[in-house]
Amino acid sequence: MVHFDLIKRVSSDVTTLLTLLGRERVVKRTHEIADVPHTPGARVRIAGFIENVKEVGRFVFVWVRDRSGIAQLTLKKGETGEELLRIARSLNKHDVVSVFGTVPELREAKVGMELIPLEVEVLSKAERLPIDVSGSVSTQLDTRLDWRAIDLRNPKNLAIFKVQSTLVRGMTEWLDSHGFLQVFTPCIIGAPSESGAEMFEIDYFGKRAFLRQDPQLHRQLLMVAGFERIYDIGPSWRAEPSHTPRHLCEHRGCAVELSYISDELDVMRVEEQLFIAALKRVVEERTKELELLGVEVDVPKAPFPELRFPEIYEILSSMGKEVKFGEDIDREGERLLNQYVMERYNSDVFFINRFPFAVKPFYVMRVDEDPVWARSVDLVYRGLELSSGGQREHRYEKIMEQVRLKGMNPESVKWFTEFFKYGAPPHGGFNIGIERFTMALLGASNIREVTLFPRAPERYSP
Repeated sequence: MVHFDLIKRVSSDVTTLLTLLGRERVVKRTHEIADVPHTPGARVRIAGFIENVKEVGRFVFVWVRDRSGIAQLTLKKGETGEELLRIARSLNKHDVVSVFGTVPELREAKVGMELIPLEVEVLSKAERLPIDVSGSVSTQLDTRLDWRAIDLRNPKNLAIFKVQSTLVRGMTEWLDSHGFLQVFTPCIIGAPSESGAEMFEIDYFGKRAFLRQDPQLHRQLLMVAGFERIYDIGPSWRAEPSHTPRHLCEHRGCAVELSYISDELDVMRVEEQLFIAALKRVVEERTKELELLGVEVDVPKAPFPELRFPEIYEILSSMGKEVKFGEDIDREGERLLNQYVMERYNSDVFFINRFPFAVKPFYVMRVDEDPVWARSVDLVYRGLELSSGGQREHRYEKIMEQVRLKGMNPESVKWFTEFFKYGAPPHGGFNIGIERFTMALLGASNIREVTLFPRAPERYSP
């Protein structure tokens, strides 16, 4: 049996040897700034970027920021060593430092926590930044995106992605707690699932393949497989040359599919609970970030208002917008419907249901008694479409009929349709766009603001 005193002695000998060799391990940080205890005399080590350096009378102040907050280092002439004062004066904005110090008896910092430094280690020197990240100087979005890793140092940008992360966690926690299994479906597919004109074609070992537009069809195959309740969080791509502030060529979604539904209303009930859970999580955990971004969030109550075709044509007509019977609505139509719902139901979130089948993909289920319309549902929040979904067609004969109605080659989707010969439960689902959800929630004017490294027709770098 190995004795613990022997282990301790060997460990001590190794540490001594590494020290003699100049390789002693130095901890760069013991606490994030927000976690530093308010205990006078406590000794801690923090690390981060230099926010500012200022000399006032007998004091030199240095502000250090990490992802959790800001700390003020207070150096007093006559009490602080000259070498430490020299290092402090030499610091530039956005130098990266590690600071060892003590928590003072009396806190005098107006913003953040305060530390009396005993040691400052410069981990990396920074040149003058190519863009301003303080918010005091306005910089065009394209320029900011050119320097995105620097731009993201702005605390407001960090706040955006903390909110986004919490949105996703709110959804996944709800899904996990309600029996949904997380899965990972392929991003490379052998044939278009919707319109080939909007797909990125790739060379797959000499064969023609595509980046997926949506994990839709593979989610449905998992219903055929008997998985019953699943969700998939991942990217999708659309080769759409759209330069609007709402579109990306690469976006992420939380895609959900469930079996044994009665109709699309069962899908809507799941989606609204998922939506509410995500917003609740943000309200509970991201108060500081929402305040920094100047955003107020109201958590809606279920059920959400529902508008249906063809009545939607009448609503829009009464508001001065004419849409031809059987056609889809455009961006202006969405905004008008949002206005209508706000005025009538005092809600900034609602469903649009029963879209014309003519504007929807082959796999949606039509209303049997009135097949002009599809059991297809969009969720609109603050005037922005967040998701598409509804009930899927699970009957093989109906699927093949709809393939022919859409003018598709049955062989091109045989890899998908063939499985429905062998039994499939009634099922449906939806895919909530994560960037769009964040954009609508925070009132961002451009979806690129809420995307870490956006991919758009004009941008695929950095």
